[in-house]
Amino acid sequence: MHTTIIRNRVFTVIGRTAAVTFLAAAGTVCLHAQQSAGTAPALNLKASLVTPFNLSVPDDLSSSSSSYSSDTGSAETANAESFLANTDADQPPPRRRYHRPNYNDSRTNPDGSPKYFFLGGVGFGLPTGGTHNYLSTGWGIQVGGGRNFNKHFGVGVEFDYDHFGFQTNTLNNLLLIYQDLGATDDTGNIISQLGGTSHVWSFSIDPRYTFYDSDKYGAYLVAGVGIYHKTANFTTPGVGEYCSFYGCFEYQANQTIDKYTSNAPGFSGGIGFTYKPSRFAGSKFFAEGRYVYVDNQSRPYQDCFTTTTCPYFNVFPQNSATTSYIPIKFGIIF
Repeated sequence: MHTTIIRNRVFTVIGRTAAVTFLAAAGTVCLHAQQSAGTAPALNLKASLVTPFNLSVPDDLSSSSSSYSSDTGSAETANAESFLANTDADQPPPRRRYHRPNYNDSRTNPDGSPKYFFLGGVGFGLPTGGTHNYLSTGWGIQVGGGRNFNKHFGVGVEFDYDHFGFQTNTLNNLLLIYQDLGATDDTGNIISQLGGTSHVWSFSIDPRYTFYDSDKYGAYLVAGVGIYHKTANFTTPGVGEYCSFYGCFEYQANQTIDKYTSNAPGFSGGIGFTYKPSRFAGSKFFAEGRYVYVDNQSRPYQDCFTTTTCPYFNVFPQNSATTSYIPIKFGIIF
């Protein structure tokens, strides 16, 4: 019995010793593995990227691919030679060079500008020089049309009408002259008041040159030559009569007591500016200013009372004097 107990204790001690020895060996192996992993060399990505690829065929594959290369090499060479031989024939035709579009038709010039233009405007006139001594600022109208030969040069035909008043001192001086001459109104009394207006209408040929033209704004120079008709009309207050089915009525009206006309060649020149509300608009607004000179032939003063010979009656020689003024017009060109 004692021997059995001793034997069991011996086996227990031996088992425990073996277990401790196994665990110690396992720990040593794990520690060694961790140390090996910690000391492993780092991967150098930069060197790997810089190193060129080796595209050479491995030795073990050269023998297997030699037969394939010999079979396909001749076919690829033939295809390459055939492609190079047909390159010129298969090329597309060279690209054509296109110039600016040509818009030439019945209404448009080759550069896209309209062949014909029409205009209308209103404004005012400023007498200048000696004309300013007897005429005052008035109003005016302008209509016309013409031909554009390109986007820069055109020629127009215009009708202009400019209406002026008289300076107060001019009317007062003439009133004294008419009173001395015994001028009477429609009632037979010597006139006590004098009024009057003057106007100039003209037909002219006007070449114009556009020196600036953008999508919205433009500027041009214009000149003109034509015939100018100048009129001075003097009136005194009178009474008019109007009759209808309901009877006759009297109204205040001006009675003409004297009138003068003069025809002469004239010249003009100026500058204009245009504005288009849209780049696609077919019409544009304009503002234009000119200087007009009319070469009237002066006729001397004649009252037919103080001279023995009186070929004509002329107490207002200014109407036949040279005329100058600046018409400023605003309107539309289409």
